[in-house]
Amino acid sequence: MSTRGMIAASQPLATQAGLTVLQAGGNAMDAAIAASAVLCVAEPQATGIGGDCFLLYREAKTGKLHGLNGSGRAPARATLEEFERRGLMQVPEFGILSTIVPGAVDAWQTALERFGTRSLEELLQPAIAFAEDGYAVTPVVAKAWHNNAAVLAPHAESRRDFLVDGRAPMAGTVHRQPRLAQSLRQLARGGREAFYRGAIAEEIVRFSRAHDGLLELEDFAGYRSEWVEPISTDYRGVRVYEIPPNGQGITALMTLNILEQADLRGMARLSAEHLHLLIEAFKLATAERDEYVADPSFNELPVEAMLSKAFAAKQYARIDPKQAARFPVAPAARAHRDTVYLSVVDRDRNAVSFINSLYYPFGSGMVAGDTGIMLQNRGAGFVLERGHFNCIAPRKRPLHTIIPAMAYRGDDLLSFGVMGGEYQAMGHAYLLTNWLDFGFDLQEAIDAPRFLPGDGVVALERPVPDAVLKELQRRGHAVGRTELALGGAQAIYIDAKNGVLSAGSDPRKDGCALGY
Repeated sequence: MSTRGMIAASQPLATQAGLTVLQAGGNAMDAAIAASAVLCVAEPQATGIGGDCFLLYREAKTGKLHGLNGSGRAPARATLEEFERRGLMQVPEFGILSTIVPGAVDAWQTALERFGTRSLEELLQPAIAFAEDGYAVTPVVAKAWHNNAAVLAPHAESRRDFLVDGRAPMAGTVHRQPRLAQSLRQLARGGREAFYRGAIAEEIVRFSRAHDGLLELEDFAGYRSEWVEPISTDYRGVRVYEIPPNGQGITALMTLNILEQADLRGMARLSAEHLHLLIEAFKLATAERDEYVADPSFNELPVEAMLSKAFAAKQYARIDPKQAARFPVAPAARAHRDTVYLSVVDRDRNAVSFINSLYYPFGSGMVAGDTGIMLQNRGAGFVLERGHFNCIAPRKRPLHTIIPAMAYRGDDLLSFGVMGGEYQAMGHAYLLTNWLDFGFDLQEAIDAPRFLPGDGVVALERPVPDAVLKELQRRGHAVGRTELALGGAQAIYIDAKNGVLSAGSDPRKDGCALGY
């Protein structure tokens, strides 16, 4: 808890970098960019300047909430016919064809130009220093690095920059990224132009061509992030906001709308009844996501219908309290035919909910030549199915998993997010129901044992009792234990009446929350 400013991030180095900016008079946006840049160095499996970015920004002086969509776009040559010509039935999960134009750098500068008070050059200095001089590899990062070393091993540049004698660096060792430091210096001097029209773009395109990829200089030169109007729903008197599609934030809102039909407070927390309801609600919401969430520039999406309370009531009626729905669940709406998250609040009560990601751990697995930049694999979010809303097309944005969120309770505000790919929408709904329905404080809501239905199997973290696992199986769920932590979360709550900020940071990650 603190009274003036607060930041929560998944790496202590990033938290400290953001806090230093706040203490020096910078605002929430300044601190978020500084912290994100450090995360791009110190948590390299999860994020990077070769990734994408989404954010929500609450402007204190006007009270207005702004959304920025910094998701990448497919190259002009990324047509369905091109992938069919190559004999592909789906976009590869890794490699150069999984890469689209990264959006993070443009989003950072776009956000700073509108709301920041510091220069990009100043804010990048901590990240440059860590990349050049080295940083200590923390335990959670080291484990993820080890688990995903096979993604890096096939590529010479990735081995050079991210493996030591062919192995992932161990926790407690120092890792340096001198080529990334040089790219960050170019950004500090030249801003987005250095990335999208300068030497960095040229080297990424050269690398792409050398590996039979699709990226061209025109794809970079034409990229722009987009200011968007956040979408929202009311959950038990709290207004919850998300970024609209192509992000999956609507999935969290649909899940909450379904859950609002039930008396969660009357259920035993972490009972089979409780988990069954959340699992079934999320399965229904995910079916709508997979059918309709895509780039709204290419199709008219049924957002209003998907968010209506009437639709939620119909969805809730589809849930059998004693029997799991068969996978896959059919969508019901009708249409017109590893990641990092951080939250910052400054002394003026500007707030930013900020997420930056490569998608899979180490994204495409490919470092772009001499740039030191790991390229994301967001192209894997497209489908290769003619007529599908999310079918790949030139300059199109894919269905995106990363979602920042904010929730208003009267004059109070919760700025929060949950990392973890597919888990994020479930994580938003679960965190909020822990907080609102079960009366948890933020840290308790973050710490609570998690579960995730995906591809027909429900993954349970270890603390979920065996008796609950067996009862879920009796209700028809395919259930398994996961040794991997499901996501990570950061959250900051503004208590307007008392003038106090409180925050939580997920123990599943290496980070912390700090205030002053």
